[in-house]
Amino acid sequence: MNWEQIPLGPLQTNCYILASSQKTCLIVDPGGEGQKLIKHIEKRHLKPQAILLTHAHFDHIGAVDDIRERYQIPVYLHEREAKWLTDPALNGSQSFVLGQIKADPADHLFSAEGKLSIGDFTFEVFETPGHSPGSVSFYFEQDGVVAAGDALFQGSIGRTDLREGNHEQLLKSIHDKLLTLPEDTQVLPGHGLTTTIGAEMDYNPFLNGF
Repeated sequence: MNWEQIPLGPLQTNCYILASSQKTCLIVDPGGEGQKLIKHIEKRHLKPQAILLTHAHFDHIGAVDDIRERYQIPVYLHEREAKWLTDPALNGSQSFVLGQIKADPADHLFSAEGKLSIGDFTFEVFETPGHSPGSVSFYFEQDGVVAAGDALFQGSIGRTDLREGNHEQLLKSIHDKLLTLPEDTQVLPGHGLTTTIGAEMDYNPFLNGF
C-alpha cells in the first residue's frame, strides 16, 4: 500500500489517500477542496472504494459529499458522531467564521472495534475517543501505518476543549491503543507532519510519565 498526505481546507487538515497496487484507494478525512482532491485522484487514475472518517469535526468532512457523489462510494463513521455530519452545531462549523459545513449521513456506522475489509484493504478500527467522543484510528498492520486523526500528533496530542472532549480519556486512548503498536509504526495525524510511535513515546511532552 502507498499513501499520500494532502492538506486541505482552511485549517489544512490532512487528507490521506491510501492506494493499493491495483490502483484502488481509500480516502481518509477529506476535509475540503473537493474538486482539488478529485483532480488529484483522477490524475493518478485511482479508483476510490470508500471514505473513512476518523471523526466528524467540520475540518475533516468538508469534501465528503463531493467525493461520495463523484465516485458513488460509502462513508464510514463511528456511531457516536452519527448526527455530527448533518449538524453544524455539533461538528463545530456553526462557530467558525467561514460558514456552516455539513454532509449527508454516513452510510456505515462503527459500533465497536475490530477488523474491517473494504475492497483490496483489510485494517483494524480502534476506538480512540478523547478529542471527540467518536474518534477512531485505522491501523494497517501489514503496512505499519496508523491513521490517528486528531488523537496523536508529532510532539502533541489533540485538543480536548471542544464538544465532549476529555483529556484523561484521550491520554488513555493513546496509551492503550496507539502506544501498544510497534515503535516503527508510522502515525498519519490529522494535522502537521507524520511521525512514529517510537518517536512519540520518547519525545512527546504530553505523554511523558503517563
